[in-house]
Amino acid sequence: MSLIAIIVDVLSWVFILSGSFILVIGALGTMRLPNFWTRLHAASVIDSAAIILLFIGMCLQAGLTLVTVKLIIIGVFLFITGPTATHAAANAALVSGARPKEAEGFTGAEPEPLTKPDPDPDSQE
Repeated sequence: MSLIAIIVDVLSWVFILSGSFILVIGALGTMRLPNFWTRLHAASVIDSAAIILLFIGMCLQAGLTLVTVKLIIIGVFLFITGPTATHAAANAALVSGARPKEAEGFTGAEPEPLTKPDPDPDSQE
């Protein structure tokens, strides 16, 4: 086994183990964090960081083959759809009325209502 093959093998395992570590920490965070918003953040970290590191490690293990091209295509797809899905879930929760708890001392503006209230049909204005 050549020196370059050993270096590539070590690098691939470093990426795979780093991604696995982030994945485990994110999964624990998803289970143990107190509310929806912090759990959503933990899930988005898993998507963005862990999956990309795992795919880089797998690409290094596969070498220059068709498998690597497929892994890159899947990785790009996950890199685009992961944050999009997280944003959609957060937006749906916010629109449905779930608001993140504000820290003491901070005041935020209330969001604009989605629809304007209907005028009272009984009033003669």
